[in-house]
Amino acid sequence: MSSSTGTRTSTGTGTGTTTVRPVRVAARWLPTVLGFPLGGFAARVLVGPADTVAAALLGGLVTGLVLGVVQAWGLDADRRAALRWTVATAAGLGVGLASAGAVVGFETTMTALLTQGAVCGLAVGAAQAAALRPHLGRAALAWPPALAVVWAAGWAVSTAIGVDVDQHFTVFGSSGAVVATAATTVLPLRLRRLRPVAGV
Repeated sequence: MSSSTGTRTSTGTGTGTTTVRPVRVAARWLPTVLGFPLGGFAARVLVGPADTVAAALLGGLVTGLVLGVVQAWGLDADRRAALRWTVATAAGLGVGLASAGAVVGFETTMTALLTQGAVCGLAVGAAQAAALRPHLGRAALAWPPALAVVWAAGWAVSTAIGVDVDQHFTVFGSSGAVVATAATTVLPLRLRRLRPVAGV
């Protein structure tokens, strides 16, 4: 993500550097699917159900913290970039979940959860876009609406397969996490293309 983040790549040959293929970039990102259930579990243990604004804020912060750490690893971020990404993800999900809960009255209907997902995705995406803007430029502005759609889809999938959403989880279940992670693989691939040579 930063100029020194995961720059062990090269498009040249015979230069002493190695090429990181897209499949390897995707393979590093896909395990970040675990960040969703791990973050949700941590929030459940530490905070409880996200059924009030305060609980949603704290639960979102905890979930976002775990998710941010895992995703920063998936992006092969250096320490500074990893810290920015983690803080952005935690803050975005904390604010997003609290705001979404207030908007839908903490209801757990499909419509309410789609709205919650969209609001959370938009908030997380906006916070992450601030970290991405130095690397993606104006293209980073597309990240918040894209993540809004992805997170809404995550809740739709989890709800459709029968997850007990009445427990007021901070984030969608593993099935939705698989969808969200697969859909966002475009991000590490894009970032990798922007830093093709080691040391850049």
